[in-house]
Parts: sequence; structure tokens; C-alpha cells
Amino acid sequence: MEASSHNVSIGVEEEAISDSWVMEMDKMIGDSDRSSEMKQWSKRYIYRVPAWIKNLHPDRHPKKCNAYSPQLMSLGPFHHGVSDLVSMEVHKHRAVAHLVRRSGKQLSEFTAAVRSVADQLWDAYEDIGAEWEGERFVKLMVTDGCFLLELLMMGEAEGNMPEDYPPMDPVFSKHGYLNLWDTLWCDMIVMENQLPLLLLHTLTAKEINHLVCDALFSTEEDTQLDQDQGLHILDIYHKVYLCCNADNVPRQGSDRHEDMPSAVELYQAGIHFKGLENLNLAGIHFERGVLYMPVIKFYDNIECEFLNVMAFERLHPNAGNHVMDFVYFMDNLIDTAADVRLLCSNRVIVNLLGSDEELATLINKILSKQVGLSDNTPIHDVHRQVSDHCKKPWNKWRATFIHTYFSNPWVFISLIAAVILLVATIMQTVYTIIPFYRK
Repeated sequence: MEASSHNVSIGVEEEAISDSWVMEMDKMIGDSDRSSEMKQWSKRYIYRVPAWIKNLHPDRHPKKCNAYSPQLMSLGPFHHGVSDLVSMEVHKHRAVAHLVRRSGKQLSEFTAAVRSVADQLWDAYEDIGAEWEGERFVKLMVTDGCFLLELLMMGEAEGNMPEDYPPMDPVFSKHGYLNLWDTLWCDMIVMENQLPLLLLHTLTAKEINHLVCDALFSTEEDTQLDQDQGLHILDIYHKVYLCCNADNVPRQGSDRHEDMPSAVELYQAGIHFKGLENLNLAGIHFERGVLYMPVIKFYDNIECEFLNVMAFERLHPNAGNHVMDFVYFMDNLIDTAADVRLLCSNRVIVNLLGSDEELATLINKILSKQVGLSDNTPIHDVHRQVSDHCKKPWNKWRATFIHTYFSNPWVFISLIAAVILLVATIMQTVYTIIPFYRK
């Protein structure tokens, strides 16, 4: 009897849950206003990196850091309180004190300003826990925002901080800059460790884009950035340092898709490589047997940077696919260490990773996992033009002749000597035969 009543109660509960779900779904189905849904998604631009992206490269070296997690500091709510990052909290509080003191304002003015845009800041994040609602979120934004502004100031000044910081400061000093900056910079690029630039603009009432560029990038490309405020530091890195004006280059030619041979194969077909000084991924093009591409340095942090930029492209609909297109291009270009050596010798890439094999592995086995070309990228045209060049036998014959006889001066001299000897032999034969016929 008890079991029967228990089963009845479970059935009633399940029916109630089912009815509740049906009502909720009916409400969603009946809501024909797509603008509210679109508005909700358009506000979001700081994401948690899902497992399917993290699992794209399970064969990464176990000693390498997790590219999607900060190593020294947390910014924002996603990694706040992680035990390995807690030691930086005391330095965050010091940064707030120094910034507020130099400003001549009261801390309450900063909190009031952030509170006025708290809803916009909240909407920028994906899936913040309810424990962050209210003043705790405002406090976090003020603290981390002031800390990031002080870090940007340190980066812009290369460690030469204002006099209110003592020379022996463990973080905000020349010593801190030399020893911590590379790790801090990598943490500032992590997708889950972003702060909205709206927050920094609210705290300083200044234009933020150029401050970020001056602090983080040794490039003049920031002058080409439009006046629209960036979303966060990773977005600025994506727009300015890698993809400036990428959308301004339309795809031309046919829709035919062809993969491109490797660098060594291109060289054997007579194609030369020329590096472009501006790191603009839209600058890749092929013209008169020369493949033009931006000179790019591969250094220790490049894996962290590229993986997080690619995660941003995968998660943010308006980010485009410029970096993933470039990685696909490089994956075609580099198959082995020999391709890396060739591109390095042509000064198209600079390898600071330690070995050519390591760079080839980075491109082939880590960055290029599940990466394809977007439909509208002009790299399709480059692939097609290069493939058409390689299919012409004359180009390969000419390249083989040049590489065989003109790459080494001694071989060239031997060729000239052989030609002279051949001509001399022919002339001698002719002069020997002519008197015979005259007789």
C-alpha cells in the first residue's frame, strides 16, 4: 500500500514537472519577437571556453601551461578565488589605492561610476553565478579594473612607474616588469580572463584603445583602428595586431577550392617568398611568382595567444575567422621542419621556439585542429593562383634549371666552362670540315 502511494506521488510530481516544462516551452514558442533574443546575444562577448574547444588538442605537451587559464592573476569573475592566483589580490588592492590617490578623487566616485554601468558589464559575461549579483560584482569590477589600468601603465612605460611606487615594488617596478610582464601579458590575452573595455573607459574617462595598443603592442597599427571602442584586450589584439582592415579585402575569382602545396614544393615550382613588415593577415597575396605574406614571430607565448584568439572567433559571431583562415594557410604551407627552414631562410617567419620541428608541430598538431577556410576569405584566391602556377610544367622545369645551375657559383662556372668547351669543339669541328668540302 505504501509503495503504491509512493508511486502515485512520484507520478504526480513528474506530471507537474512536465506541465511546467510545457508551459515554459509554449511561452518560448509563442514569443515571435526575435529582437529580444538577438539583443540578449549581442550583449555578450566574454565567454567560458567550452570543453569541446579545450579538447581539440589533447596531445599538447603536458608541461605546457593551460592556454585557456591564467597563470598569475585573475581578471573578472571566472577565475576569481583560484588558489594559485590568490597571491595577486593584495597587489590589486595596492593598485586601487595608488590609482585613486593619484586621481585626487574619492573611491566612492569610482564605485558610483562603475555601478552606473554594472548592468552592461554583467551582460558582457556568459553564465555568471548568482553569487556575484549586487555590490560584490561592483567591487570586483572596480578592483580588477584599477589593477589592469596600472598594469597597462606599466607596460606603456616599460616598468618606469610613477614615484608613488617604490623602486623595490615586487610588481609595479622595473624589476616587476622584467620578471612578470610576459606572464601577465599572456594572462591578459586569456579568453576567460577578460574585462570589458567599457569598464576601463568608465574608470578613466579616456579613450582606451590607444592605451592598450601602446602598452601591449610594439606596432604602429593602432593608428588604423577606428574610433569604436573595442570589446576587451583580446578583441583589440585580434583587430589591430592581427587582422587590421581584413574585411576590406574581398574575395575575387572563381569559387573553386584547392589546397596549396607546402613551402618546399612551392620553391621547387619556382615560387619565391617575400615578407611584409605589417602584421596584417589580409596582406597575403600572390603576384608574378611571388607569395607575399606578413612576417610573423613564433615565440613562447604565441600558442596561448593564437588559441585564445581562435576561441574568440569560434564563440563570438561578429569576430570573423581571419586567424583561423591564416592558420589553415600556414598548415598548408608547413608540413615538415624543412618547410620551416625554408621560410626562415626567406625571412618570412622568425622562429624563436628552439627548433624547426617544434614550430612544425605547433602548426600541424595544435593550432590547426578542426580549422577550415571561411567562404569569403581571399586566401581561397591565393590557394587557387598558387596551385595553377604549380600545375604548369614550364614553371617547374625553369625552377629546376635555376636551382641546379644558378644556386651555386661553382656549378654555374662549370656550366659556363662546359658551354664554352662545347662551342669551341663545334667550331673546331666546323673549321676542320670546311677545307674538306672546299677541296
